[in-house]
Amino acid sequence: MFKKILIANRGEIALRIIRACKELGIRTVAVYSEADASSLHVRFADEVVCIGPPPSYQSYMNIPQLISAAEVTNSDAIHPGYGFLAENAYFAEICQSCGIHFIGPSSEMISNLGDKAYAKSAMMQAGVPVVPGSQGILKDIATAKKSALEIGLPVMLKATAGGGGRGIRIVRELTELEKAFQTAQAEAKAAFNNPDLYMEKYIENPRHVEVQILGDNFGKIIALGERDCSIQRKLQKLIEESPSPVVDQELRTRMENMAIRGAQQVNYRSAGTIEFLLDTDGNFYFMEMNTRIQVEHPVTEMVFGLDLVKEQIKLAAGYPMEDYVKNRRMEGHAIECRINAEDPYKGFRPCPGEIMAFHVPGGPGVRIDTHVYVPYKIPPYYDSLMAKVITHGRTREEALGRMERVFDEFVIEGVESTIPFHQKVIRNEKFRSGDYNVKFVENFKFQ
Repeated sequence: MFKKILIANRGEIALRIIRACKELGIRTVAVYSEADASSLHVRFADEVVCIGPPPSYQSYMNIPQLISAAEVTNSDAIHPGYGFLAENAYFAEICQSCGIHFIGPSSEMISNLGDKAYAKSAMMQAGVPVVPGSQGILKDIATAKKSALEIGLPVMLKATAGGGGRGIRIVRELTELEKAFQTAQAEAKAAFNNPDLYMEKYIENPRHVEVQILGDNFGKIIALGERDCSIQRKLQKLIEESPSPVVDQELRTRMENMAIRGAQQVNYRSAGTIEFLLDTDGNFYFMEMNTRIQVEHPVTEMVFGLDLVKEQIKLAAGYPMEDYVKNRRMEGHAIECRINAEDPYKGFRPCPGEIMAFHVPGGPGVRIDTHVYVPYKIPPYYDSLMAKVITHGRTREEALGRMERVFDEFVIEGVESTIPFHQKVIRNEKFRSGDYNVKFVENFKFQ
């Protein structure tokens, strides 16, 4: 087992990793930017290293600084969390070349699966259903037009190195294609330094359903149910739940089996997620594979009674998957709501500032993952996530009832939050009945 892990991240995920390490008896090193000097992950780590000014490219994404911090503190592993460098193959490769374990899959695997065209090809070879699309990268607009005619409109242009909704454009008319191609290409170049695009059939009003997997170094791969992540705004997830309200046991088994086959095809190791689009007829299609721990991992933890971060660390250390992990079964229902420092009444405008009051609810079946306290200041430089509220119940109704109670008790003063938005969604009849898809927020009348 590792003796000391440097956490190359911040906020609630850094604190979450520190907790897992403490339970495993592993010392931790927190890195922080000058803007995060008062953050809780800095307070609770065993050692701390300041790695630069507030902008992330000068601190949390500054690879030389991170490697230097690991070497100075004699850390034998680095946990990237999610976001920042979590799926950066070059960072994983540098860690390996410096004799530092990267807690995640190999750099080659991250690189391959980060290439959406490669990932799609691998899934096709494994027999996993995929969305009809172009054969590889679109060389130019002429190739894109040919692919669009073969696939059939509407289509979606997607960056091969994409993520977070960047480099994506929907094309419903052929006359829109040229402008969409140029715009998506420019956005992909700016966001990922890679302008390559591919094309897929656009599935109307699908649900976004993903399967959590774990793979060890001995060829064992398991799937831990599904998460429904369809409540999203501008392709950013807002509410997740497990199990999905529309997935029955027969469909769940098929999705899990396909996720395992896909992971076996690429010889996957570590924690990961295979994401699917689920249409209204119960057909599902591979979308992408994430090679990291997900923001929404707690809902899976709650229904399976596992600590996925601890399991991820043990897998990275070379431990075989234990029987209690392989034999876990889903129990009850869990829902997660992300609370951001944003004003939902003003187009979800970010609202950095100082927290003047912060009361966290409790009670049975309630979990709050947060790094916020009084008088913490939400910095303007990073994601505005303040807390993740997770409730668990024997049934979906019980989990929803607990979420309603939590929001009635939750107090945040000093900055605006997305709690009012979540309250209205949780009480919405369509959401309560499970009748929603990825267009729900787009069509939701909040104010």
